[in-house]
Amino acid sequence: MKKKGRNLLAAFRQTFLTLQNMTPQAEAEAEIQLNAASARYSYNPILRWNPQVEDYFIKAYGSLHFAQISKALTRPSCYSCIRVNTLKSTSDAVIEKLQEIMRKSGSQNDVVGINLKENKASNDIDLDMVEKQSSLQNESITKCQIPGLEYVVFVKGSGPHEIDYGYLPDKPPKEVLVSRKCAEAVLRGAQVYVPGIMACSSHVEEGDLVAVSVAVEQPFPDGGWGLGITRGTVLQGLPTDPYHFERHGLYIGQGTTMLSRAGIFRASQGIAVDMNNRVFKLPSFYDVLEGEIFLQNLPSIIAAHALDPQKGERILDMCAAPGGKTTAIAILMKDEGEVIAADRSHNKVIDIQKLAAELGLTCITTYKLDALKAVRKRNGSSDMTTLCCNKDNNDVVNQRSDSGPLGNGVSSTTFVGSNADTTFKENVSNEKANERTYTSKADIRKNTRRMRNGPGRNQSLGGRVENSKGFLPNSFDRVLLDAPCSALGLRPRLFAGEETIESLRNHGKYQRRMFDQAVQLVRPGGVLVYSTCTINPGENEALVRYALDTYKFLSLAPQHPRIGGAGLVGRCEFPDGYVEEWLRPGEEELVQRFDPSSQLDTIGFFIAKFAVGPKDDI
Repeated sequence: MKKKGRNLLAAFRQTFLTLQNMTPQAEAEAEIQLNAASARYSYNPILRWNPQVEDYFIKAYGSLHFAQISKALTRPSCYSCIRVNTLKSTSDAVIEKLQEIMRKSGSQNDVVGINLKENKASNDIDLDMVEKQSSLQNESITKCQIPGLEYVVFVKGSGPHEIDYGYLPDKPPKEVLVSRKCAEAVLRGAQVYVPGIMACSSHVEEGDLVAVSVAVEQPFPDGGWGLGITRGTVLQGLPTDPYHFERHGLYIGQGTTMLSRAGIFRASQGIAVDMNNRVFKLPSFYDVLEGEIFLQNLPSIIAAHALDPQKGERILDMCAAPGGKTTAIAILMKDEGEVIAADRSHNKVIDIQKLAAELGLTCITTYKLDALKAVRKRNGSSDMTTLCCNKDNNDVVNQRSDSGPLGNGVSSTTFVGSNADTTFKENVSNEKANERTYTSKADIRKNTRRMRNGPGRNQSLGGRVENSKGFLPNSFDRVLLDAPCSALGLRPRLFAGEETIESLRNHGKYQRRMFDQAVQLVRPGGVLVYSTCTINPGENEALVRYALDTYKFLSLAPQHPRIGGAGLVGRCEFPDGYVEEWLRPGEEELVQRFDPSSQLDTIGFFIAKFAVGPKDDI
């Protein structure tokens, strides 16, 4: 791709030099113009932060390191991480099938290596394994060599690539301007869909080749952020265009339009641009080997392993949506035991049900439950939780008491049988609705909103959602709290200005309240794992400090496998006098912090594992 860029510049130079009476000064001006065009039609974003948040992170990481993190966040990982459903397939079988699919589709990925050498001196990864993993870097699809993670498969992508957008002096390419969220999805391998397009060049017809650029939020005079652009605006490629200068270095690829300009802004759904030349090339796994594989970030897989679930145990995933870690836990247990998956969103609970059914898992029970109300106080009843019986599917519920790993005279619940095949079938469509010959305008508007926003609660497909009143204290062997967070570790990310110091602190307060619930639900001798997908120490190390200082029966436990980095030690003093305490010396090696700028090339992520000792009633 770099050769293409050089050829493009050479062609430009030849065009100018063949003009009559080209003076040295004119040549220099032409060279400047061409270099400016080359810089404009590129991908070199700068992540913008709230100034106070940026100062805070610089104190935590140092100026150079934080600059590296910010740059890494604007780019996707160079590989896709696939978790194989070992109850249905094997890594070798999946690799063979994926290779065949790529062969048939003609996919050719420029291989970029996955470096697993980080922390080789301080963790439990064998150096021979690391060298073996490195020797596989010339392959497009490889099996993870970390002990215990052999069911993880890496599919490598490539980028960033230089793209020839066909720019000529005074003749800019046809262009489509997309929203920031649309662009982030495209960088991960998605197509450009109609709702994501904000503006477009005039005279764009179906089948045209267009450059795709990004409109990123800009600061408003009132201190807020926004786009300030009307959808449907015409782009002329001139400095007078909306966001002309702001789009400099924000071109994410080239594609072929599937609709004309008029069609793009009339339609409510569908693919608008087929991206066939991307800055980052990552394979798409949409509808590929359903039930056999699940696309998941490596740190999320590690979090499930840190919990170390065992067959026959009762485990709670407190904030379970979309179900990736829930199903990972169930598979590690060989689908033997009970995994309770709770989330406060009705539709997200249904998504978990569908994923469990797709993967063929029967040990997962789902509930709609707010994590802040997860503990149900005893009222003289020996029941561990409210037992819900689905009358439509005749679920059978058995109780047992004073047995199994729970101990302490606490009863537990075992669900016998499974309605996975029947519960998750889609509702049969109403035949009478298909016989209607007239559709009212109200129905058209309702359907349009539904297509844009997704199905509402009453239109959701799949099984029923049971509400839970919470669970009794000490009723779980292990609890995973993958807490809602600021998500500042997710990538690619093209904007981060919405978070303020106050909002980051509020995230931390919210997580402490959830942790207070989680710690009550784990039995003595059990395990509690806390994780986030953010780089914010206030939601990571500060939470660990709070947990250890508040609950003396908690202690940090070693994690296996350990491939992440060490946590942050120290404290941060804010201008308003607030002091944020982090880890103390000796604790940093007991947590895992995944740095997006490290050679592992993962999302930003944090994992802490707590062993629960003897405790008084709380």
